[in-house]
Amino acid sequence: MTKYIKEKDLNKDTLLEVANAIKKGKSVVFKTDTVYGIGTDAYNEEACKKIYEIKGRPSTKPLCVLISNSKMLNDLVKCVSPVEQKLINAFWPGPLTIKFKKKENVLPPLISAGDEFVRIRLLKEGVALALIETSDRPLVAPSANLSGNATGVDVDKIVKELDGKVDYMIDSGNVHDDVTSTIVEVIDEQVSIIREGRIKKEDIEKVLNSKMTY
Repeated sequence: MTKYIKEKDLNKDTLLEVANAIKKGKSVVFKTDTVYGIGTDAYNEEACKKIYEIKGRPSTKPLCVLISNSKMLNDLVKCVSPVEQKLINAFWPGPLTIKFKKKENVLPPLISAGDEFVRIRLLKEGVALALIETSDRPLVAPSANLSGNATGVDVDKIVKELDGKVDYMIDSGNVHDDVTSTIVEVIDEQVSIIREGRIKKEDIEKVLNSKMTY
């Protein structure tokens, strides 16, 4: 049974309740810095597996991890290259997801769809950030919709699709666009775009002072 909470009713006690549920492997729908996501503890393999099952998401598609501070980043990745640091300085916190080489034996392999990387975004504000800080856990949070359906922006549609499948839903109202984060990777200090979203190719090129590829 899904428990519904309006964002305006999310006080210290209810926030702690949801954060503790996350630490127990429960699933929560909440608004991120872009669209709504289905979140859970990124360290919990069974909880992450459940997210795939809820969405009907192919196991070949990796999950992005949301964090709240640089310590979490250092806990998850092997290193940060000079170009990756340049991107971090320019766009974090914000809707840029960066594909890093991950530390071994830290995150469940299924998050990365079996490869050696992890896709991470640092949040600036909002419910998602509050949940990460209160639970002290990085969160996976793919879009709150069944795979193949429209991105999670309309609360009524999200409820229709996910009612009874997740443990909590936090209603922050409808999102006015369905533009997700931009995902990039850095190989041999060259940046390429995996998915263009809120941050545009031209914005990144200005920071890098060079042309990019897709």
